[in-house]
Amino acid sequence: MRSEEVLQTVSVLCSAFLLANCEYISHLMTSPQHAVLEIGSNFTATCTLINTTEATADDLYWKLGNAIVPPERYTKINSTSVNVTVTVSERSNEILYCHCRNVSLYVRLHHDHFYHGIVLVKGYRPEKPLNLSCTALQEQTFISPTLSCEWVALRRQTTQVPTNYTLYVKIILSNETFNQTSDKIKNEAQVTMGTFHNHSPLDIWVEVRNKLGRIESAHLRGDSNAFVKTNPPSHVNAISEKAFPYSLLINWVRPIHRLYLELVYQIRFSPRSTDLWTYVPRDDTSINIESFRLQNLQPDTEYVIQVRCKYYKENQGHWSNWSANATQRTPENRPASKPDVWVNVTESAKGRDLQFACKDPVLANGRIRWINMRVGSRGSNGSMQWESFSFNRSEEEITVLHKVFLPLHKSLIVYFTAVNSVGESPEASLVVSARAHESVQELQVHPVEGKLSVEWKPPNSTNVSEYVLEWSSATGMDWQRVSRTTRSAVIKGNLQPFVCYKVSIYPLYSGRIGQAASTDAYVEQGAPLEAPDVSLLGYPGRNEATLVWDQVPISSRRGFITHYRLFYGPPITEVMLPANSTSYTLKSLMPNTKYEVWIQASTIAGSKNSSKIFFSTQKYAPGQIESIAVGISVCFLFGILFLMLICFCKKDKLKQKFWPQIPDPGESTIRSWSPDYNLKAELPKESCLSGISVLEVDTSRCVSEEDKSSPSMKKDKFLSEEHSSGIGGSSCMSSPRHSVSDSDESADMADSTAGTVQYSSVVASAGYKGQTPHPQPQAPASFSRSESTQPLLDSEENQDSDRAPRSVLQSSEEEEEEEEQTGSYMPQRGGYRPQ
Repeated sequence: MRSEEVLQTVSVLCSAFLLANCEYISHLMTSPQHAVLEIGSNFTATCTLINTTEATADDLYWKLGNAIVPPERYTKINSTSVNVTVTVSERSNEILYCHCRNVSLYVRLHHDHFYHGIVLVKGYRPEKPLNLSCTALQEQTFISPTLSCEWVALRRQTTQVPTNYTLYVKIILSNETFNQTSDKIKNEAQVTMGTFHNHSPLDIWVEVRNKLGRIESAHLRGDSNAFVKTNPPSHVNAISEKAFPYSLLINWVRPIHRLYLELVYQIRFSPRSTDLWTYVPRDDTSINIESFRLQNLQPDTEYVIQVRCKYYKENQGHWSNWSANATQRTPENRPASKPDVWVNVTESAKGRDLQFACKDPVLANGRIRWINMRVGSRGSNGSMQWESFSFNRSEEEITVLHKVFLPLHKSLIVYFTAVNSVGESPEASLVVSARAHESVQELQVHPVEGKLSVEWKPPNSTNVSEYVLEWSSATGMDWQRVSRTTRSAVIKGNLQPFVCYKVSIYPLYSGRIGQAASTDAYVEQGAPLEAPDVSLLGYPGRNEATLVWDQVPISSRRGFITHYRLFYGPPITEVMLPANSTSYTLKSLMPNTKYEVWIQASTIAGSKNSSKIFFSTQKYAPGQIESIAVGISVCFLFGILFLMLICFCKKDKLKQKFWPQIPDPGESTIRSWSPDYNLKAELPKESCLSGISVLEVDTSRCVSEEDKSSPSMKKDKFLSEEHSSGIGGSSCMSSPRHSVSDSDESADMADSTAGTVQYSSVVASAGYKGQTPHPQPQAPASFSRSESTQPLLDSEENQDSDRAPRSVLQSSEEEEEEEEQTGSYMPQRGGYRPQ
């Protein structure tokens, strides 16, 4: 400590002397200057007042960067000097400043003369390199003279204090040393010697140096051959021998001559289907061998073989790289294990359908060509009956075998063997009992990292020999066996996400199948691919409609359906339904309204909507229109009946109102008329004129007068004959007759009187309507009297008057004469009158 104080004092005096000869004078000096410090160590600096009496050591303080150093780290040396001790941190570009407080006006005005600083250069001391190793590579058939070394450095260095690495290689016998400085970034170096000295001891080390010190690594001393890394063996070949299905013979070519280097070899092999390597123990190989026989291999298996080599001494030398792959298949052999068989049971009311399936033996020792199957059942006589089947092995992993129907209360035993080109496997058996044994309890399945984990509790029986874990989907079935002590297992099959698997576990009792416990599970659930299509059940009503749908197909569910949501509107209304529902009735709907409906299927991972359907409610409720129609019909029927009843009760008044009584002409006084002509009464035929008296009239005069008349007159006559007579009643003749009216005087009298009118008809035997009569003797015309009840003519009523009555016939003849003279008639009440 005294020497350090002396040095600090000397440095301060020198600095003061130099500053005294300068124009710019600083009143503070710090020491030491430009110190190289180790990070994490303590550093002590001194600050001294010079060329001033304005301040003392008590007025000085220190700052490290922008932070003031606490006063407890200060040490006062004298009235003008003070020390400070700080810990060197990893922060870079730090400066330790000494300042003076503004104790006077001079100090305040010349503040820049009252501070001084020290730049702290920080770094780490060199550390010993670790894991030094060196290698000399083979070049063609010789060893390279370049020795490459590498090591591990902690890299605790800074840019202010860099570290240098130097590699040294010393040949002990010749005391010749080679060195090479390493790159500051890479922890490796290469030293090139003139030639590689085989079988010579070498000494190798690394020296580390910087401003804070130097250090050397541990020395590597050993035979130069221990640093050699040769090329891998070449031309590695594997030979298969049919007589040795469990072994392969390997040979190779050594990479370097034995004169330069003696070698040992390491061999590894693996089935091509796996990446798991098996290493041949080092003790099984000797020095400088060039062939080896691999044993205990699996028959009919393709293997990959690799070989490498190194210097023969233990724990010395470097292994070469592995050789190129050599592949070979071992010969086939008889299967050494049983086939793995299983049965899928489907129960029905009549029995069970058994579908058997088989996997190749684990130790198939060759390609399985076919599967032999023997089925035994007990016949009605109690003896065993056997059937044999053979099945070609399928290209799939599982071969589906024979399907057997097993009636109720029957048992079955089946034996299986697998056959390859060499021989037959040991026999496997499976027993399906008439009564299934008890099943496991509390089966649970959980998805775990893309797999299904199965847990269960064993049955009460202690005779379980093993469990069979089965899983099936729409695409197929698979199974695996687990030991009897297992209570949980992970399904090893290739399970797909969004696929529903039925997981079952069967306990086996010495080959007898127990009852299954099953559940459904998903490795991963997703939103459904589709939602069910909604349809109407029947026709919608006035205020309600029934909707139906099917469950989502299993292939489209992609998870467990948790619930359905039914939407309908307007306004849009939501109804939540359970996952097992397939119908719903919408109620309280508005009549004569169009609605839209869709359904949403949901899983825990998402939802899917169905397509929309539209329907309209009825304006009337079912049966309402029929009720209205029936009511109207009943009212109408009652109205008709009531009207009929009124008509029946008032029939006399209605008859008098609508059908008044007409007097009967047969009872009139026309019977007492005496025409001027000789009339001969002629009764009409019953089929023609019923109830009418007929008088014969001579028509010869009328016919002659018609012949004399002009054509026009005849025409008028014919027209007049077509009209119905107003005198007579109805007759059997279809064409009407002209009536013969009374004289004008009689007509006027008829208009003024209220008596009845006598009707009659003239029936002539001449031609009808101007037709030529038949050339037979003309019969006298007849005048028939009607039996009608029509009121009689005025002439008939007034036959007791002073004027004598005229007969109808006379009156008719006079009117005919007047008609022939005038040629026209005027319609009158009860006949025609001339105009």
